[in-house]
Amino acid sequence: MTAEEARFRESPWESLDPAALRAFLEAAAKLWLAHDGLWFQSVERRHGIEEAIACDRECWERFAPLEARRIMDLVDIAPDGGLPALERALGYRLYSHLNVQRCEWPEPGRLIFRMVTCRVQEARRRKGLADFPCREVGLVEYASFARTIDARIRTRCLSCPPDPASGEHACAWEFTLDRDAETHAG
Repeated sequence: MTAEEARFRESPWESLDPAALRAFLEAAAKLWLAHDGLWFQSVERRHGIEEAIACDRECWERFAPLEARRIMDLVDIAPDGGLPALERALGYRLYSHLNVQRCEWPEPGRLIFRMVTCRVQEARRRKGLADFPCREVGLVEYASFARTIDARIRTRCLSCPPDPASGEHACAWEFTLDRDAETHAG
């Protein structure tokens, strides 16, 4: 046994049952989101909302593909798997542990992703704040996540703040497949 294998066997993670691991994953997702909010608020205080959104957009443009690739590796999603692969990957995002979300197939070749509840927006409302205008950031985030799963996927925002709240969801995104686009392999 190597030193690394011995260290892994002594890890406290080994003693956790699946329910405890899931609870820890949910807590880690909450901490991740809290950190995201704290750094954003720090940049906003120092440089204003426009600069904070620009930084947020840049971070999501880099983070979303990392998250997509990691999910693909962990749950064995092959590249260029189209919309079914995207639907599966969306279910493994860190958000999925914090928000209620659902996917719908209104017709073949068209996937609608709805964030039914959003922890960020709900927290802002509890504090008496307006919804965070996340459309600009979401366009980058969802498009880069989807393109990492399959370069042919096109993303369109159906509804997202600053749009008025729909009452049915916090935001909604449409994904379609551009059959004329090149795949990762092509």
